[in-house]
Amino acid sequence: MCTSIVVNKRKTVVGWNLDLLNTEYRVSSSPDGVFIEINDAAEGWMPLFGANPRGDFVGMPTCWPFDARSDPSGEGSNVILLDIDLLLRKKTLGEVRAIAEKGPVFSVPGYTFMSALSDADGNVLHIVPGQGCLYYEKPAYKVLTNFSPFKQDSETHPWMGLDRFRTAEGMLRNASDDFDVKDCFEVLRAASQEVCPTVVSMVFDVTERTVYWCENRKWDAVSSAALG
Repeated sequence: MCTSIVVNKRKTVVGWNLDLLNTEYRVSSSPDGVFIEINDAAEGWMPLFGANPRGDFVGMPTCWPFDARSDPSGEGSNVILLDIDLLLRKKTLGEVRAIAEKGPVFSVPGYTFMSALSDADGNVLHIVPGQGCLYYEKPAYKVLTNFSPFKQDSETHPWMGLDRFRTAEGMLRNASDDFDVKDCFEVLRAASQEVCPTVVSMVFDVTERTVYWCENRKWDAVSSAALG
């Protein structure tokens, strides 16, 4: 599930709803960044989403319906490892973009995990394994939910999040130039859900290098951490 938004107004602000079912997670804050980690049976706690002091943000929505072209097949790059390398500052957004544009990118068997990536300048990179990548140079705003931007609504699935996309896109289309953290939380609140519950809502004020988050839709219990 999940919803990713990037807004470039007077500030660059990134929003992320992590919608998760029956999976152990935790939010960790350190000098390296604010990460949402997932407890993987084989790898342990993995930092998969969040922000770093350089100004990068990593989101990873699941694409519904699943596309078998994202399964590993021969050579290529694992989208999860690319995301982690950006989050941990082992690669830049430009380097990840070059890899995604040059050769195949795959996900894990049976799941098409997409990338919703951005950098300190508000540039956005969306990667859909097996389908391609789209780069946007400092767009006014961008939204990614759980359907492929290459397919739009040509294939449907109950979890594709077209309703959430339309809600967020409509709010951002009319957003004022002083769009800020509070406004971003309002968009995330409108796009949150309970069926596959929104467990973390995170806003990254890239301009101020400050991350804000709340858990389980408790909108009046927001934590924050300054980066750098």
